[in-house]
Amino acid sequence: MSGSLPLFGDLEPSASQMPEGFRYISDVISVADERALVQAFEKLPLQPFEFQGFLANRRIFTFGLKYIFAGQKPRADASIPDYLRPLTKIAAAISGKPAAAFEQLMVTEYGPGAGIGWHVDRPSYEEIVSISFLAPCTLRLRQKVGKTWERRSDLVEPRSVYLLSGPARTKWQHSIPPLDALRYSVTLRSFRPDRREGRAV
Repeated sequence: MSGSLPLFGDLEPSASQMPEGFRYISDVISVADERALVQAFEKLPLQPFEFQGFLANRRIFTFGLKYIFAGQKPRADASIPDYLRPLTKIAAAISGKPAAAFEQLMVTEYGPGAGIGWHVDRPSYEEIVSISFLAPCTLRLRQKVGKTWERRSDLVEPRSVYLLSGPARTKWQHSIPPLDALRYSVTLRSFRPDRREGRAV
């Protein structure tokens, strides 16, 4: 990435009614860096995300901790490449955790019509950080309250980052509705100390 990382001490999270543990900061990378990273993503051998035999309409590629997603083959060297290392610093800045804590990085391609359904990330994970590229999307959250759902949502702009931590990560489900245009995201995850061993998911 060219240029310097943003001075997070001078930035404030967006004011929203999102749950505790959610944080959002816009414009964390430049347009030039976004363009360069997208060009790198386009060269990755992305594969459809597979879950219990179902192929999703989004495609992924993972780096980092030996945590193999269904549909992907183990690689001799799964380390996070140098050109993506600055994104771990962004994850550290928004979360307050060391950059080295983010041991897994996943690039996701959302083509037109692709989204992601309601889910809570696996308990193996601790903090979830997502950096957005190209098209905007709506991040939706919900939690069951009695017989109904409490719902929140926020617009996620290109070149922004958001954090799911605490209740926003563990008590609220989240989803992204189908998109009209191509979008990429980079998701960085830290692991609970007792759940670091890689295994298929």
